[in-house]
Amino acid sequence: MRTRANVTHGSGRHKTVRPRGARRPRHRTVESLASPPAVASEKLFRIEEANSAVPRLELLMERLQRGALRLNDEMREVARQTGIDPASVGPEELLRHRPTARALVEELDAIVHEIEEMGAHLKDVQLGLVDFPSERDGKVIYLCWQFGEPEVAFWHGLEDGFGGRQPLPGARRERTLQ
Repeated sequence: MRTRANVTHGSGRHKTVRPRGARRPRHRTVESLASPPAVASEKLFRIEEANSAVPRLELLMERLQRGALRLNDEMREVARQTGIDPASVGPEELLRHRPTARALVEELDAIVHEIEEMGAHLKDVQLGLVDFPSERDGKVIYLCWQFGEPEVAFWHGLEDGFGGRQPLPGARRERTLQ
C-alpha cells in the first residue's frame, strides 16, 4: 500500500472558470481565460509540496482576482455602452469593442497557465480555490487550498468539491470561505 508521501501519477481536470456569459471557445486562445487546462496534471502532491507552492499561489491568486475584477468591470462597461445584455458579453465581444483589454486577458491567461504548470487545478477564481491531486489510503484525492489560508489544511474526494472539505490530520487552521 502506498502512502501520501509517495509521489505517483494520476490525472484530473479543473472546472472551467470563465467570466459569466462567456462562451466556451473551440480552441484555446487568449480570449479563453481559464478554459480547460493546457497543461495536464499528472503529478500527485505530498502535503509538503503543496504547502511549498502556497507563497507563490498567494501572489498569483491576488493578481488573478484583481485582474478578474477589472475584466468584469470592462465587460460591464461594454455592455452598458452597447446595450448588450451583460451576461452575453464574453472575452471575444469585449476585445471587439475594447482591443486595449487584450493585455489584461493575456495577463490573466498567463496566471492561470502558471497555476496549471505547477500541477495544481484552479477551481474558483472568486473564492480563490486551488486543488492539488494527491493520494490518501490508496485513492486519488485533492488537497484543497483557499486564498487567505496560510497552508493546505484540507482535502476532499475527486467528486466532493469544496463542500466536502475535511481537515487534514494535524491541521491547525479553520476554514477561510471568503
